[in-house]
Amino acid sequence: MAKAAVKVKFKAAFALAKRFPGVELSTSYGTPAIKVKGKLMARLRTEAEGWLAIRCEFLLRDILLNAQPKVFHLTDHYRDHAFILVDLTKITKGALIDVLEQGWRMTASKKLLREYDER
Repeated sequence: MAKAAVKVKFKAAFALAKRFPGVELSTSYGTPAIKVKGKLMARLRTEAEGWLAIRCEFLLRDILLNAQPKVFHLTDHYRDHAFILVDLTKITKGALIDVLEQGWRMTASKKLLREYDER
């Protein structure tokens, strides 16, 4: 996928993530990232791949990998980390929102979670 197309997909993912409090655009390891008050929630692995590495609980990660192996990926690097790789070109908007929310919930402070859930 072309770098320009990946950047557009990442911007769309960030626009969806902004619905959650404290979300900000940043960088991590030299790539665009989504953080929650400075804490890493997701980052674009490389512009060449177009995969978004996003925080994900291990059980949910296993479920997603088995349910949609063409959308969700895992490399050896992330095996012991609570992250999943998402192919931004193949995931639906609804599924991306769900995965972003789970990543946000893992990253947000208890105060942010409480404020969001009380709305």
